[in-house]
Amino acid sequence: MSETFTVKAEARDKVGKGAARHLRRSGMIPAVIYGDKQDPQPIAIPYKETFLALHAGGFMTHVATIELDGKKIQVLPKDYQLEPVRDFLMHVDFLRVSAKTRVTVEIPVHFENEDDAPGLKRGGVLNVVRYAVEVVAPASAIPEAFTLDLTGLDIGDSIHASALTLPKGVDLTITDRDFTIATIAAPAALRSEEDEAAEAAAADAVEATEVAESTDEGESDEDK
Repeated sequence: MSETFTVKAEARDKVGKGAARHLRRSGMIPAVIYGDKQDPQPIAIPYKETFLALHAGGFMTHVATIELDGKKIQVLPKDYQLEPVRDFLMHVDFLRVSAKTRVTVEIPVHFENEDDAPGLKRGGVLNVVRYAVEVVAPASAIPEAFTLDLTGLDIGDSIHASALTLPKGVDLTITDRDFTIATIAAPAALRSEEDEAAEAAAADAVEATEVAESTDEGESDEDK
């Protein structure tokens, strides 16, 4: 398993806001380990190491090791809470995992060869619909990221889930449709020109209809 970090944790006997504040003042943060049909285990982990791991990238898709009471527990970070004003890390939830565990995770999507996309060269815009794709994967083989090739794509083209290369044992959670991940959209100026042309065509159609109706009414009056 690829790992993000290893930390030494302490068992946490007291829970609640008061106990959590005391931990943070001492450079620790509250966390909990759950899953694998075991009771949740409240723990305290070092703030600095955990905060650095969070911002190093791949925090939610890499297995970590928690050392607790002489035991090493393999875990996957599943959730974390930040203080909304100061961006201070407040709490982390960890899921127990093993080599046989399958987990649901969101994998980031990257794009390459933008210079080889005719639509972007003509001023088009890469409109990303999904910056991450949810998959079910073995905890021991979670993909780092998916990379999609933009070579040859023109304005109006779309990239769908079927373009993803899924490693063995990795499955999309959405299986009932070939969902869109990104499109090459027309630039604003071109869209404005197209809108104006469409409006002009609609106006011409309305005018032609009115002229035809006027002619029909004139012919009817002459017949009376």
